[in-house]
Amino acid sequence: MNKLLPAESLGDIPSLLQRYASGELTPSLMVQKVHALMQDDPGNVWIHKLPLETLKGYAFAAETRNKSGVELPLYGIPFAIKDNIDLAGIPTTAACPAFAYTPQYHAMVVQRLIDAGAIPIGKTNLDQFATGLNGTRSPYGACRNAFNPEYISGGSSSGSAVALAKGLVCFSLGTDTAGSGRVPAAFNNLIGYKPTRGSLSTRGVVPACRSLDCVSIFALTAADAERILEVTTGYDAEDIYSRRGEGYGKDSAVPCLPEQNFRFGVPRNQQLQFFGNQESERLFTEAVAKLQALGGEAVEIDFAPFLEAARLLYEGPWVAERYAAIQQFFDLHGDQVIAPVREIIGGAKRYSAADAYNGLYRLRALKRETDRAWTETDCMLTPTAGTLYTVEAMQQDPIRLNANLGYYTNFMNLLDYAAVAVPAGFQKDGLPFGITLAGPARQDQPLLRLAGRIQQAYGLPLGATGIPLQKEKEGSPGKPFHGSSQVLQPGQSSGQIRVAVCGAHLSGLPLNGQLTSRRGRLVASTTTSPDYRLYALPGDPPKRPGLIRVDRDEQGAAIEVEVWELPVGEFGSFVAGIPAPLGIGTITLENGEAVQSFLCERYAVADAEDISRFEGWRGYLRQLRNS
Repeated sequence: MNKLLPAESLGDIPSLLQRYASGELTPSLMVQKVHALMQDDPGNVWIHKLPLETLKGYAFAAETRNKSGVELPLYGIPFAIKDNIDLAGIPTTAACPAFAYTPQYHAMVVQRLIDAGAIPIGKTNLDQFATGLNGTRSPYGACRNAFNPEYISGGSSSGSAVALAKGLVCFSLGTDTAGSGRVPAAFNNLIGYKPTRGSLSTRGVVPACRSLDCVSIFALTAADAERILEVTTGYDAEDIYSRRGEGYGKDSAVPCLPEQNFRFGVPRNQQLQFFGNQESERLFTEAVAKLQALGGEAVEIDFAPFLEAARLLYEGPWVAERYAAIQQFFDLHGDQVIAPVREIIGGAKRYSAADAYNGLYRLRALKRETDRAWTETDCMLTPTAGTLYTVEAMQQDPIRLNANLGYYTNFMNLLDYAAVAVPAGFQKDGLPFGITLAGPARQDQPLLRLAGRIQQAYGLPLGATGIPLQKEKEGSPGKPFHGSSQVLQPGQSSGQIRVAVCGAHLSGLPLNGQLTSRRGRLVASTTTSPDYRLYALPGDPPKRPGLIRVDRDEQGAAIEVEVWELPVGEFGSFVAGIPAPLGIGTITLENGEAVQSFLCERYAVADAEDISRFEGWRGYLRQLRNS
């Protein structure tokens, strides 16, 4: 492992905010220290370093706004920007000098960060036009691994990852189309968060595959990544691929009931690929055990449809979208594009419109197959990359080895999944290894929180700096910074409504389809608090349950219920189908949690059968069958 950096290394976001709060450091002094450190750049991290006077200007603006009482959740936090993302007044090159232009405006995601008090430090090196997963495809030089410069840093967001791993910034921005925000994270001992497509605006980003591109976040901790997500996420009407936020449903990282665990999918053994690296295989086996120790149940899944989808990205018509992104420049200045990138983009011309449609049809069919995994699991666990190569080996065999690096990453955006790369130990030679948690679109926050639990379980140092992993610290009252990651408590969820059912809507019973057809998810099987009574209302089957809360002087019972979550947009149509005398109200569960549920008007139970003694609808049905 490399030597620790000087004491000026910044650490995670809470650590730097704490230094500001204590008066030990100011943003103006911080930028001077960082500017001095970044001048020595043997690893080819930077394409453009901001001048010290420019950095002081950003720092002064943040300090002034903070003194005036403006809430700045990222007050004075330095960050790096991949050089295919616009920073106003600074050239955007996409690692191709002939392509460079100077934007007038910040990219939307950069603007939101600066508005939150963050300070851009510079533009970082990348695989040219974000085409590659290795970090060697740049005329500015191969970006070197933060732990051993003989090894690749991963790409295409190479410089952004290494700048963070070396302690020069507290977080950095990359992009991720095929794994560019995850592979460099694995190779440099970082969190690499690839959001749900459209969650972060891509306005002001040079496209690779515009329909698939994501702005990604490199962070030292999952909590830092979530903090950045809160600042940067949001609908952008000027970005045609931007999507409005939706709820994420069940939070596997924060179970609503103590007995709940989570289930994670793992590819079949014969489908795992480590390309001869026994250390990666050992570390992945240990990672599976680590998740099991956290309460996870490993579920074997068929990885074949994921792999077939992955091949569509570079072996199918989607490569034509890379050509479309820079078509005019490529046709006029193809000789300015470096060899591996030129071969990949130039090869796109062989695809026809019919090929594109056939590819879309096949992808649609594959997504139906892969989505079945989410009916059995909460998330999927894979290596981020099966192995790590030297710079020399990569340059000798750039296409094949780069393809190997995308084995576990290339399918993610095609299938519209979210993913977080998480550090997971070190090989015996000191090089880091990483795993990836993946889930359906909108599962970003649960994945980040589970990633945080994994980080705490490993207790690994952060980046390459050797800074110890620590729990997030908050500022004390009156200190000159604001904001923190909002962590939901057990029982809370985002954009979802929890509803308890107690009759024919229970799993396996006739009306359960009214929940599953609305994308409902079973959260827990539990009981009410012991002050309810359950009645079987008269009428045709399937009979309806009448749940009422009893007065203090009446005897009640704990009634079996299932707690389901429904997206807010589906809840209205579900409620509209509930016939009188039933309605929706609030009940209390055995653990004290309040949720929505079916309730019955009292007049309707006068002639109904009291079935409370059976402790629930299933017990009542068993009694009917036995009588």
